[in-house]
Amino acid sequence: MEGRIDFPCGATLLGAAPERAPLEEALRRAPALVCADGGANGLPAGVTPEAVIGDLDSLDDVEGWAARLGPRLVRVEEQETTDLEKCLLRVEAPFFIGVGFLGGRVDHELAALHALIADPRPILLIGREDVVLSAGRALALDLPAGVRLSLLPLRRVHAEAGAGLTLEAGSRIGSSNETTGPVSLRFDRPGALVILPRAQLDAALAGLLNRPETEAGEMPDGDS
Repeated sequence: MEGRIDFPCGATLLGAAPERAPLEEALRRAPALVCADGGANGLPAGVTPEAVIGDLDSLDDVEGWAARLGPRLVRVEEQETTDLEKCLLRVEAPFFIGVGFLGGRVDHELAALHALIADPRPILLIGREDVVLSAGRALALDLPAGVRLSLLPLRRVHAEAGAGLTLEAGSRIGSSNETTGPVSLRFDRPGALVILPRAQLDAALAGLLNRPETEAGEMPDGDS
């Protein structure tokens, strides 16, 4: 895409949901900060984004941001995508950590969760208590015993190991499991989200970054 912004390091994407306390945690791991529209409002002192992207309908002081960022204040008029998706479409980085997309409006939160399985790149979201990421087609997590792990299918997926369970929204999900040690997941296609305690951020990120590119998978056009 023309005008794409590339970073050699991880990128933190900041949304406008009220829970933004994990921002410092995210920036330590992904120092390139990109704000999704109103995510730029009320930034902590000394924190300056590399870019602000969105339809800019909720951004305070648009003229001030334009003077500071120039062409990296990116107005996207179309309304077919969310501000998170607008950022993902225009930013390239080795991985993404999203803050401020969980814990606000439910429709915004659901749209952010959908974005995780619609984009095969390494992306995770941090909330007040949890981290959320896509399982893709395969994911290995180096976790200790006793960690809460939930699987939320946003479309029907079949586990290709262990019990060979089929997970599907409205039928069967995998809520509040407890690990016995490292976890290896393999599915026939992307579509399941993994939810872990926030304390497992680094384990979740390592699992995403160590996954072979071919295992991330892409979302098919239709369901079956």
